[in-house]
Amino acid sequence: MKRYEDVDAWLADQTQWRSEFEALRAIALGEGLGEAVKWGQPCYTDQGKNIAIVSWRKNGALISFLKGALLDEHEGRFVQAGQDRSSRYITFGSVQEIADHEAALRRLLRQAVEVERAGLSVEPLPDDIDYIEELQERMGADAEFREAFEALTTGRRRHYNMHFGKAKKAATRESRITECTPRILMGKGLRDCICGRSKRLPSCDGSHRELE
Repeated sequence: MKRYEDVDAWLADQTQWRSEFEALRAIALGEGLGEAVKWGQPCYTDQGKNIAIVSWRKNGALISFLKGALLDEHEGRFVQAGQDRSSRYITFGSVQEIADHEAALRRLLRQAVEVERAGLSVEPLPDDIDYIEELQERMGADAEFREAFEALTTGRRRHYNMHFGKAKKAATRESRITECTPRILMGKGLRDCICGRSKRLPSCDGSHRELE
């Protein structure tokens, strides 16, 4: 994943939907939200909490509300991100379409801030794994990551969730998720061998370090 110092650098690297990204960015900043690049995409925050992420699909730019399930629906445009019960996104195919829905977007952003400040969250189903917040946000922001993670066995998903959640600081939890992303995209668990040279497959016992 390419790293960007700020959203300006990210925008400079975009060849498609750039005008739409800039329009969504202007609305988010106009609501007083903070801005940073997380998981390789623009993320908008309030008091250090992640509120929304700007990304894209083949058919347009999108804005993803990380707790969209708790927001008022807008003209049936909300799309659930896979099996993620919390996030919802809206896709826009033009700057004009964004302008037509600007008032609604501002309302949704304000409501998302209220939800976050109130400490509300989507309760997991009884059989669900109670994923840590940073993992939920990553799945809501990155469709490829989400699909790969959800394809893992329940045991592997639980193991990752515990590993990420043991870190005391949010930045460390996010760093652990990023560090494990290549392994997750390969369909591997936290202890699965990814070199193919372990003497105790599928687990990795580190024996490859002694082999030439």
